[in-house]
Amino acid sequence: MLDVNKLIQGDRRTAAKIITLIENDGEGKQELLSRIYPHTGRAHVIGVTGSPGAGKSSLTDELIKQARRHNFKVGVIAVDPTSPISGGALLGDRIRMQEHALDKGVFIRSMGTRGCLGGLARATKDVVKVLDAYGCQVIIIETVGVGQSELDIMHYADTTLVVLTPGAGDHIQTIKAGIMEIADIFIINKSDLGNTKRIVTDIEQMLDMSPRYKSSWRPPVIETSTVTKDGIENLWSLIRRHFESTRSSGELRETVRNRVCMELMEMVEDELRRHLWGYLNQNGSLNGLLDDLADRKADPYTESRKLVERFLNIKNKH
Repeated sequence: MLDVNKLIQGDRRTAAKIITLIENDGEGKQELLSRIYPHTGRAHVIGVTGSPGAGKSSLTDELIKQARRHNFKVGVIAVDPTSPISGGALLGDRIRMQEHALDKGVFIRSMGTRGCLGGLARATKDVVKVLDAYGCQVIIIETVGVGQSELDIMHYADTTLVVLTPGAGDHIQTIKAGIMEIADIFIINKSDLGNTKRIVTDIEQMLDMSPRYKSSWRPPVIETSTVTKDGIENLWSLIRRHFESTRSSGELRETVRNRVCMELMEMVEDELRRHLWGYLNQNGSLNGLLDDLADRKADPYTESRKLVERFLNIKNKH
């Protein structure tokens, strides 16, 4: 069993080994995570999402520099798409951020999606906990290039950045309800290319029409350039201001409650599914039932209810 105490003391090798075990769904993962959990909940998790080619990796690189200037220990989870053919991932983010490789205050982990939809890898939420316990005060999650429906980052991040670019049709995406609702800060990156006025106007108009905002925080729209460095310091200031604003208003607490509720329900569903499948396979009636469903002699709506009731009755007797 890997030593959780070493992780909490900031041992880099232990952190890497634990993350590998989690990614591979290794033996003892659940027990390990249960021991790690009490040492989490302190990091500021920043999500960086947006369309492909928006410059998310370059922007993440600049955010690392800003965090390090303020002496924060930084963890980065860079998610790359997995090839449906080879099963491999390019993991190019590690190449783009290689100047931080020798900085002991930065821990970068590239992860492949492994077929998981939503712009993130399946193990992301658990890796966040590992980096949190490891002592990272800021954790940046960079998603793969996403569209309007891949919005999982909102369930992981305390502050979500939606990165768009001028002149690339991105202003159309701002009309999509999903993207509008997950952004805490809108970033028009590559502003050195010009033509930013239209997309800024589109976003501001959509914000004016949105009834969503309960708190005093209205997502700002900021222009940045990783080439000229314009807007980068202002962006970092806004990120920290958002975190402090939601924390002082109690909104962050409510976000965390919703997050752990969703995670708890996912775990309960996984456990129930595992036990139910074990019961069905042991019972030996599954094949006959599947034949009846395929032949339309039974319907899945009635049979699913019967299976659950039968399963619960057996469990109650034990």
